Amino acid sequence: MELIDISRDLLKTLPYPGDPETRVDRVESMSAGGHCDVTAVYTCLHTATHVDAPSHFLEGGDSIEALPPELFVGECTVIDAPPGPISGAWAEEHFPRRCERLLIKGGGLAYLMESSAYVLQDIGCRLFGTDSASVGVHGSNGPVHRALFTSGVAILEGLDLADAAPGRYFLLAQPLKIGGVEAAPCRALLVKDHLFWTGSR
Repeated sequence: MELIDISRDLLKTLPYPGDPETRVDRVESMSAGGHCDVTAVYTCLHTATHVDAPSHFLEGGDSIEALPPELFVGECTVIDAPPGPISGAWAEEHFPRRCERLLIKGGGLAYLMESSAYVLQDIGCRLFGTDSASVGVHGSNGPVHRALFTSGVAILEGLDLADAAPGRYFLLAQPLKIGGVEAAPCRALLVKDHLFWTGSR
């Protein structure tokens, strides 16, 4: 089974503009005479590779632990996208039909317009992922997030798709289970050669 790690390192990724920086607290260290190594991390939940929950932009929306895990496990398609805004017209022409999980490879510079967010609903998409820090443009993220969430589309942001050629894969990208919050980090992987099993021998 060949895996491609499409996650960004939490400690090496710059925070989204305006978000707090990640910091590490070495609670105990063997090199300093401790019995073991113990580390605490303070980070914004929207740093590096993460999943957004509807409560990020919808008052009363589901928090991260309420999202069905199966959204983040299954077949997906990676496509190239030009830098800049992805219009509804471009999405109509280039987004694959009947695609439940779509990942956009835009060099970290492509972002959805509200019109293209609604195209995702039309094609039956349940999860949209991007190698940009956000699905929308900085300073005007609300409309795109709300369009996706109200359409039932989960959001996966901050991917590293440098080693993932366009094509079909099997995605593993479950967010951490943290009750009551609007986002959570995840370790996202693509499986190049699908391996399925039933549990029987």
